[in-house]
Amino acid sequence: MSTTQSSMVSPLQGENIQRPGMFIYDQYDQHLVDERVAQFRDQTRRFLAGELSEEVFLALRLMNGLYIQRHAPMLRIAVPYGLLSSDQMRILAHIARTYDRGYGHFTTRQNIQFNWLKLEQVPDVLADLAAVQMHAIQTSGNCIRNTTTDPLAGVAADELEDPRPYCEIIRQWSTLHPEFAYLPRKFKIAVSGASRDRAVTLVHDIGLRLVKNEAGEIGFKVSVGGGLGRTPMVAQTIRPFLEKRHLLSYLEAILRVYNLKGRRDNKYKARIKILVGSMGAKAFSELVEREWTRIKDNLVLEQTEIDRIKAFFGPLDYDPRAAQDDSLEQHLADDPAFGRWFNHNTTAHKVDGYRVVYISLKSPNIAPGDITAEQMETVAALADEYSFGLLRSTHDQNLVLTDVKQGDLFALWQALDQVDLATPSIGTINDMICCP
Repeated sequence: MSTTQSSMVSPLQGENIQRPGMFIYDQYDQHLVDERVAQFRDQTRRFLAGELSEEVFLALRLMNGLYIQRHAPMLRIAVPYGLLSSDQMRILAHIARTYDRGYGHFTTRQNIQFNWLKLEQVPDVLADLAAVQMHAIQTSGNCIRNTTTDPLAGVAADELEDPRPYCEIIRQWSTLHPEFAYLPRKFKIAVSGASRDRAVTLVHDIGLRLVKNEAGEIGFKVSVGGGLGRTPMVAQTIRPFLEKRHLLSYLEAILRVYNLKGRRDNKYKARIKILVGSMGAKAFSELVEREWTRIKDNLVLEQTEIDRIKAFFGPLDYDPRAAQDDSLEQHLADDPAFGRWFNHNTTAHKVDGYRVVYISLKSPNIAPGDITAEQMETVAALADEYSFGLLRSTHDQNLVLTDVKQGDLFALWQALDQVDLATPSIGTINDMICCP
């Protein structure tokens, strides 16, 4: 499998961006993103000069994640499988402060949106994003959107295998895939590697669960046709076990069937869930199997490529002494407010002495999912200090620091509380999502 289609080194890269635990662009990917910025800059200039019609510009801007809404353009920025570096968060803070009204909004697809941009400045925003290996490609339009996963991927004790490498492989395969640029409707894929489906795969167009067969091999259970919205449906399993080597060819077969058979006359009935519901899962799977048999030998995901991508998400340098710090119990006993936050906003980590920390974006003082530039900068600094410079966004519009020593939890809580990011709401009725 070739990965030059979309893997992405930054003109701003210093040592900070070359951190373990996340995928790093190569020169081909960076060139692709930089080229896209230049193209859209020229397209925007021509539109503002009256050289491109609204209709022509519509398709071009949607390819770059830009919506023209009633009051201002909205730009949706891709956060692949919800993983961000502290450098990237600082750029998002810069964008919020420089081009928007001082805040951004995290979405249920683990992306971030800016809702008050000026159209003529959007190319500058995209250039700033490209400098830290980010973009807005395929965050809108009838294409394959951001692949999402478990926010605890890689650190959950109930995990069979880390799903993030497969999310990255799917991202590379799907980015600017010419055959799937104009699907009947937007298309969403989620991947989970744990016994608990925190990625909510069964409400996605395609849900992939890493499972083990009777021979002890790990592969994918493939479900199709889930979704929420005005017609909520639970996805149906069409293949109980798929070998890893066939992942991309099977996805391609599903999308080809959908592209051919999906409705285009009514956008409310164009999602794959409507197609699977009307045909029946058995009939749909038969078409997929027929197409897959025809193409599967032409698109094989080799183990060497899986291993190459896995290396980016290799183990972090955990401190073996972390479990020896017993200060946590004393802080829990002394401070009830800290105890409430600990009980609601932290969860177990697979490494002894570490906890996963949820950063709540559900303060009563701000709309759910919103975060200010100042808060973004604080979170970036805290990620550097306490969690290897990495953070994640979740499908319920919160943030996560996945690798915090238990002895650092009290200091981290105090810092979050000072910037209104320590509401003890995770998993409660107050942890409500909101789409603007």
